[in-house]
Amino acid sequence: MVSTAYKYTQKECDRATFTLFTGLCKGCGLCMEKCPVKCLEWSNDLGVYGTPTIIPKDVESCTGCGICQLVCPDCAIVIEKIKK
Repeated sequence: MVSTAYKYTQKECDRATFTLFTGLCKGCGLCMEKCPVKCLEWSNDLGVYGTPTIIPKDVESCTGCGICQLVCPDCAIVIEKIKK
């Protein structure tokens, strides 16, 4: 049996690849609150407790700063900067 913790949603933004492990996200919204550019929004995917998860609004909005990754209490977000 495959764990639901390994299910993920990935979005390639202009400056970074945003990965959210939906099986770990509890939908607390801390990442949305702390994002300096307010680029996160609720998605249609449900997390571990049946609550909505998050996703960047569009590919231009995420700067790849990684603050969302740092404040996530469940380590559900991974930001990988794109080197150009």
